[in-house]
Amino acid sequence: MIYEIRNYHFKPELFDRYKDWAKSKAVPHLGRELDLVGFWVSNADTPEVNGEPQDKLGVANVTWIIRWKDLAQRNDVLPRVLASPEWEAIFSHVPGGRSSYLRIEAKFADALME
Repeated sequence: MIYEIRNYHFKPELFDRYKDWAKSKAVPHLGRELDLVGFWVSNADTPEVNGEPQDKLGVANVTWIIRWKDLAQRNDVLPRVLASPEWEAIFSHVPGGRSSYLRIEAKFADALME
């Protein structure tokens, strides 16, 4: 198994609307289509950052994790899910549209404990 950790930097001024959209539309659909481990949004608590300073975007305000059998499965399934008519209809209502995503990061990880 591998885990895809997706971090998003979403426009702060639209973040409350994003949370409503994600909770009511995106998460239910993604949970049905993917092996979604979890979907988290930042709260009002101040993040802790140690070491090198971050860029102007700071920490990501949205994180979700997907479990995959391997990278080949991910590269086959995720593009199909995100290109589906169902997802396109849901995504068309994301607050502010695609430009509200200031940065999208995806990294892949192996579990050291299960």
